[in-house]
Amino acid sequence: MLKVGMAGIGGISGAHIPAWESMADTELIALCDIRPECLEKYPDKHLYTDFEEMLDAEQLDILDICLPTYLHADFAVRAMERGIHVICEKPVSLNAEDVERLYGTARRNNVKFMVAQVLRFWPEYMLLKEIFDSGKYGRLLAGSMSRLGSIPKWSWDGWMRDEKRSGLVPYDLHIHDLDFMVYAFGNPAGTQLHRSRRPEQDYLNVVYEYPDFFITTEASWYAASYPFRAGFRFQFEKAILAYENGQCTLYEEDGEVTNLTKEAEGDTGDINLPKSDAYAEEIRYFTDCVLEDRIPERVKPEELYQVIQILNSL
Repeated sequence: MLKVGMAGIGGISGAHIPAWESMADTELIALCDIRPECLEKYPDKHLYTDFEEMLDAEQLDILDICLPTYLHADFAVRAMERGIHVICEKPVSLNAEDVERLYGTARRNNVKFMVAQVLRFWPEYMLLKEIFDSGKYGRLLAGSMSRLGSIPKWSWDGWMRDEKRSGLVPYDLHIHDLDFMVYAFGNPAGTQLHRSRRPEQDYLNVVYEYPDFFITTEASWYAASYPFRAGFRFQFEKAILAYENGQCTLYEEDGEVTNLTKEAEGDTGDINLPKSDAYAEEIRYFTDCVLEDRIPERVKPEELYQVIQILNSL
């Protein structure tokens, strides 16, 4: 049984905690946050407001970092230097140099480290990569990806609206789509950026150019109360694959339309994507890597480095 601790009990921890609790071979025993009020609803755990105190008191096998972006690298290094495996929420850092620092620390201490880039485990995005790799519907011609929402006014100490601590929209939202592009299609050959940025809102539109296709992306923190939505649409020679309003649909050139999303009750369509929890899938994958002494190659350091380089050029 692997003993797990978590640092940072904010918004994203609500997706991670149930994942750990659902697994039979891990036990989430300790939680740490500087805000005692965030710990109150977990009376069955060992609770800490000091990170080093938690590391001193517990014999952890894995640490899950859900802290604000600017704390990721330093806290991960501190844990790995104690021989603890670390899974860390995205982004790995705002600084590309931290990629080698983190992976170098993991190598020296013989521990596993992985950044939780969740789209790499999301069924609809995994299907997109599979269709691209297989060439089943011909060459990719063009694509679009979007991730839109309102400016986060709820973050602790306003850290998300502080560029030096969060990186703003590029690192909060756009990183998901860019990371998936680098993972699935490789490094883009060029970019065209348009950005509308004000203190109360931030929107960007980036076209990524590849030798044979291009991908248009958009991401936003709107000032207005705009409901969060994310999705994609990719045009192949013989079909269009679209993930819109929570449904993944394949539109083929012969007129056939197939709903690929598996509903909660019964199956629809031919491929029947499982209604899986991508956060649980990435945590399961990392845990298996620890148990089997495998490097988590699903998320490669060179890809993380490239993503940060691109984001810092926007």
